[in-house]
Amino acid sequence: MTASEIRALFAVANRPEVVSLAGGMPYISALPLDAVGEVIGELVAKQGASALQYGLGQGMPELREQICALMADVGIDASVGASPDDVVVTIGGQQALDLIARLFLDPGDVVLAEGPTYVGALGVFQAAQAQVVHVPMDHDGLIPAALEIAIEEQRRLGRRVKFLYTIPTYQNPAGVTLSEERREQVLDICERAGLLVIEDDPYGRLGFEGEAPRPLRARRRDGVFYLSTFSKTFAPGLRVGWILAPHAVRDKLVIATEANILCPSNFAQSVVSTYLSTMPWRQQLKTYQQIYAERRDALLTALSDLMPEGTTWTHPAGGLFVWATLPAGLNSKAMVPRAIAARVAYVPGTGFYADGTGQQHLRLNFSFPPPERIREGVRRLAGVVEQELATRAVFGDTGVLDAVTELPRPGAHAPGPDLA
Repeated sequence: MTASEIRALFAVANRPEVVSLAGGMPYISALPLDAVGEVIGELVAKQGASALQYGLGQGMPELREQICALMADVGIDASVGASPDDVVVTIGGQQALDLIARLFLDPGDVVLAEGPTYVGALGVFQAAQAQVVHVPMDHDGLIPAALEIAIEEQRRLGRRVKFLYTIPTYQNPAGVTLSEERREQVLDICERAGLLVIEDDPYGRLGFEGEAPRPLRARRRDGVFYLSTFSKTFAPGLRVGWILAPHAVRDKLVIATEANILCPSNFAQSVVSTYLSTMPWRQQLKTYQQIYAERRDALLTALSDLMPEGTTWTHPAGGLFVWATLPAGLNSKAMVPRAIAARVAYVPGTGFYADGTGQQHLRLNFSFPPPERIREGVRRLAGVVEQELATRAVFGDTGVLDAVTELPRPGAHAPGPDLA
């Protein structure tokens, strides 16, 4: 078990003098906090005896019904087997990943995942002693041909591949979205290979440029676990997420939950359920979308205006993150101390690869800082990069970089996608 690159940064990134482009924190101040406080106070006054009591290992029936209504909005409905009976409420999306790892992973098993992928998932899979094998992406998301090659190669080596873990919509950390055509191709490949699909969808409702493609689970009834959370669309501090699992696995997930935590918080679930039933949460989503679109644009504009030649980045249509690539020869992890000294924080790309590659890349968050702070953060970051380039010009290549990898980088100073 190793420390998260992101958590290790929190101690310094949260200092007021540091512009943090590192974390993935939602902008909670956009919520009507007075109204939320009143709702919570009324909940305790009227339903405290039940809300503060132990609950069911599977989660509150009322909330599971509301979750099914939410999923129906994006096409995951009864026609593809979605039912409150098959929803398991979890302590955020992170526990959902942990439960799946407990059920399916034995030491030495292989998990296929996008490269780069969510750092929290890497921690879960590595704690289960699984091997994570990355599948390359480009501007349309996971590359189906590369997925087929990865499956064949692992089986040729005699390794047991348990599932594909994917964040197909507004991916963390890359910000890219799996295209409509590729969603069907990926599902077909996994079905032919007898491979489960773990679809993690925390950002799907945070799009800025039209509707996101339908989730994978909306397309296939069997073989797809759908994970999501209220952390990005309501409040991460409540730690409420869920799994929609194939029916045959639901009972095992509940048993694993009861062995792990006994039951998810009845109080947190009651707050989420009350919020969904009494407050204009759809309008709140639009508010988040507008705020995040403005901040995404502020980040992209600042990168275009201020970053040195040779720096490129993705253009997310939603979510919370931009994935940037430094000029050739620079190492984002080695740069961290100098960036902190310049009072700006980011997450180096190495945190998003199981093998520690990704040194030329970094993840930038735009959801939390206001636009003027984002621009100031990029100004400071650009100064650090310029200093690194000047040092390299004097001392030459130190030999610390990995091979250049994976993603499209359609930012300034690049005519278009640069596909690996």
